Parts: sequence; structure tokens; C-alpha cells
Amino acid sequence: MAPAHSVGQAFFPLDEQLGLLAAGVTPRAEETLVRLASWMPFASAQELLQDLLGVRVSKATARRATLATGEAALSVCEREEERLKQEAPPAPGGADKQALSGDGAMVHLVGGEWVEVKTLALGEVTRDTRGEVCTQHLSYFSRLSDAASFEEAALVETHRRGLERASEVCAVQDGAPWLQGLVDYQRADAVRILDFAHAAEYINEIGQAVQAAGGRLPRKWLEGLLHRLKHQGPQRVLKHLVWLAARYPSPLIQEKLAYLQKREAHMQYPSYQQAGWPIGSGSVESANKLVVEARLKGAGMRWERQHVNPMLVLRNAVCNRRWHETWAAAVTQRQVLRVSRRQADSQQRLTRAFWTLVFCGARLSRLTHPPVVATQPPAAASPQPPVRRLGAGYSWRQPFLRRPASPSARAGEAGAKK
Repeated sequence: MAPAHSVGQAFFPLDEQLGLLAAGVTPRAEETLVRLASWMPFASAQELLQDLLGVRVSKATARRATLATGEAALSVCEREEERLKQEAPPAPGGADKQALSGDGAMVHLVGGEWVEVKTLALGEVTRDTRGEVCTQHLSYFSRLSDAASFEEAALVETHRRGLERASEVCAVQDGAPWLQGLVDYQRADAVRILDFAHAAEYINEIGQAVQAAGGRLPRKWLEGLLHRLKHQGPQRVLKHLVWLAARYPSPLIQEKLAYLQKREAHMQYPSYQQAGWPIGSGSVESANKLVVEARLKGAGMRWERQHVNPMLVLRNAVCNRRWHETWAAAVTQRQVLRVSRRQADSQQRLTRAFWTLVFCGARLSRLTHPPVVATQPPAAASPQPPVRRLGAGYSWRQPFLRRPASPSARAGEAGAKK
């Protein structure tokens, strides 16, 4: 390995594989840079690369290389999504008992807007050494998109995990409408479970509203109610909450109670536990922190909207332990794009050269073959109208101004006429 002072004195703008780093930076250094930037801010990745490999690049170069790799990997995922929707190939084998959970996390964009990044967590449901239900071998899929687009895009990960071939599937999540649509699209027959912590939060808010209205509740009221909900089901719990809502009427209490009543069928926790299903969505909540917030929600971070999904693809790759596959696919995709771009540029140059030759040929033809002006016989002179000759009595010496006659002359002239 070369020392830092020998190779770290120059910045490298372009690379042979990705077209972003100089040929002096090896593919291993380039891959290391992008992988580091997937875990930490670009400036930190730049510094750590120099410490590890003695290669110095600028922060802008680290950012450019990382986003370009993410865009290529995103293009691969989108192409795979289209293939799965068109061909509908059979899914590979996976675990017989699987769980899926969805949730959202907020990311700050340039300009001050906050947007929700949706994440899907998939895992195998099993029991640990103590016999407790747990979810293992987790993988994640995250995107900044609307609910309908996310349902289709997540097909890439659910297909890879063999979700459609699993004999049993459960969906543990909160009651957001878009999550129900996600389950309908991926596995409509999944056992739907309202996250126990989410239900407990609504019950706690009802208790706080009752106390704010002047009601008095036992000290262990919440603890006892949650124990009954977990081991006996929601029937008696909802009946008690209805009694509280009638005694302490409040719009907030009615809203929270209606939410729980609507999801009573998804709160059958005793039967879920007996069937070996998890009743908490901690896997996807931890995924929000691990996949999204750890990299995209740092202090002072603002992201361009078009850069969020490329970063999420790389975050999924490192968190799913599929970095090498993602890197190889991204490199291949960029090579394909470079070839197609070169072909398009070449075709454009050929087209421009063709029309240039056509234009020059037309100019040359006009210069070597001047246009012949057709000669026309002179037109016969039209006969001029005869000049009218003046009468013999016309006087050329008539004065220009004639002095008016005197009154005596006019009188004598008038007598002569008579």
C-alpha cells in the first residue's frame, strides 16, 4: 500500500469503471469509497478512505461517485420490477413462515419540505432458544414514493425472499390505510395484526384524556388494561373504554376509541401468540432508524428529492448484506449506459455530418452552376395618345394675374351689351 503522502496529493475526477474517478484510483478504492459513503457523510467517507488506503479524493467526488452508483443500482431495481410485473415468474423458495411490517420515516429535503420514506421489513418467524417468538434474517426495502408505486416496487424484495410461496404470512403494523393496501398487493391472505405497542398508545391517550376531564383512574389502570388485552383479547377492554367515553364525553376520546373499535379484528392477541406470531412491529421501527435515519437524517442534512432513492438503494444493499451483488450490478449498468450514450452521441454526430454535407453540396452546386436568366424579347412600345393642339385663339401672353375692371368700365361694358 502506498503511503498517504505519495498518492494523496491529487484529486481524481473520473474512473474507468464508473467514469467518476481517475484511472489512478483502483476499483477496490472506488468501491470502498462508495461503501463508506453509504454508511456515513461524504466528508467522513473521504477522510476515512485516505486513512485506510492512502487515497485522497474531494468531498464532491465522493458524493458524485456515491450518487451515480445509487442511480445505476436504482435503474437495475426498476428494470427488475418491470420484468416481474410482465413475466410473473415463480418466486424462489423461502421460509415457510414469514412476517412483513411496513412503516414510514420523515426525511428533510432542500427547501425545508419533509417527506415520508416508506420501509418494508421482511423476516422469518421462528422461536429462539428460550422458546419465545422472534423474527430473524431480516431484510429491508425503502423508497420515497406514493403508496401505489411502493407496493409495486417492493415486489423486487418480496419476490427475492419467496414471500408468495410461504405457507403462512403475518403482517404486523399500525393501522395506516396505505399499509393495508401494501398487504393486499403482496399477500392478501396474510394474518393482519395491529402492533401491540400502537394499540397501547391509543389506550394510554384515552386514559390521559379522561384524567384531563376530571376522571380518576387507578394507579395501575393502564398496566391492568394492557395485560387483559394481551391475554384475554379486546372485547372487555373496548367495553370498558366505551363506558369511559360515555361518562367523560370528549372528541379526542371518541376519535381514539373509534380507531380501536375499527381494528378489533386485528387485536386478537391471545390467538396470535398461540399460533406463534409476533405481536409487535419492532423490526420495522428499528429499520427506520437503521436504514433511513442513520444516514439520511443526520444533523443539518438536506437532500435533493432525486437523490433520496439512490441513497436508499445503497442503504438497503449494506443493511441486507447484499453489497457485492448490488455493486456488481451497478458497475455493469453504468457500462451499459456508457455504451448506449456513446452510440447515441455517435449517431448524433453522423446525422449532423450528413446534413452538413447536404448543405455544403447544395451551396457548391449553386456556386458552380449559376442560374441562367431567361431573355425575353423587348415589349412593343405602346402607342402614345396624340397631343392635343391648342386652339389658334389661345394667347401665350395672357397675364398670370388679371386686374379687376373699374366700376365705370363695368358699367360701360354692360351698356354695350345691351
